[in-house]
Amino acid sequence: MPELPEVETTRRYLAPVVEGAFIEAVEVRRDRMTRRHERPGDLAERMTGRRVLSLGRRGKFLVAPLDGGITWVSHLGMSGRFSINAPGDPEAAHTNVVIHLRSRPQVRLVDPRTFGFVAAFTPDELARAMGSVGPDALDELPSARSLGTALAGRTAPIKALLLDQRLAAGLGNIYADEVLFRARVAPERPGGTLTADEVRAVRAAIPVVLRAGLRHGGTSLDDLAYLLPDGRTGDYLSRLSAYGRQGEPCRRCGGIIERTVVRGRSSFWCRDCQQ
Repeated sequence: MPELPEVETTRRYLAPVVEGAFIEAVEVRRDRMTRRHERPGDLAERMTGRRVLSLGRRGKFLVAPLDGGITWVSHLGMSGRFSINAPGDPEAAHTNVVIHLRSRPQVRLVDPRTFGFVAAFTPDELARAMGSVGPDALDELPSARSLGTALAGRTAPIKALLLDQRLAAGLGNIYADEVLFRARVAPERPGGTLTADEVRAVRAAIPVVLRAGLRHGGTSLDDLAYLLPDGRTGDYLSRLSAYGRQGEPCRRCGGIIERTVVRGRSSFWCRDCQQ
């Protein structure tokens, strides 16, 4: 958390502000946010004085090419969010990075737990940093046949495999549970035991679930760690079918949603209709 729908929602809000903008200064309040660099000062030195050419996304990463061959990459970690603010606006607690744009609002990264990061990579650094990130789960989702090949012989639980960003980048704990619920597959099933029909069902569920999250601005949980850049909450929480609904009736069959732990991650599912 945040996952693909939250990151893509953030991208859509930020793009009109940052695309084409000239970066006048970058303030780093917590050096940990620049830990992908050898020196904390590398981020500001590499970004300042450059123009943002575009703002894209790959999985959970925001990727912005700058002129001069540098790429600004951001990851929101567990609790990060970007905000768009006028220069004189009060700063939220845990504002760790502030990007000053010429004649435009500021872009601020707020991250209480500091698992996120901001980096300005050279082409070689970018290739190394993103080399293990698989195809985007929304824009480049592999075919059911390719997913079946990737799952063949795997003994790891399908929930853990969906969280592995090498298979399809962007799914996290919330949306993986929702995908498996929609596909009627139990989270603890070894990936290699899924039938061809079940693989097709999982593959079909991924874009449906992600686009539903996008339509509602993503999922803001009770801790409000994720907010839209304009400060509003994402509205998908009340529409979740499995995640966080332990003890509540299944929206599909009336059974009871259970919580189990799969590879250290809470997983919510219905024993009656997920096999």
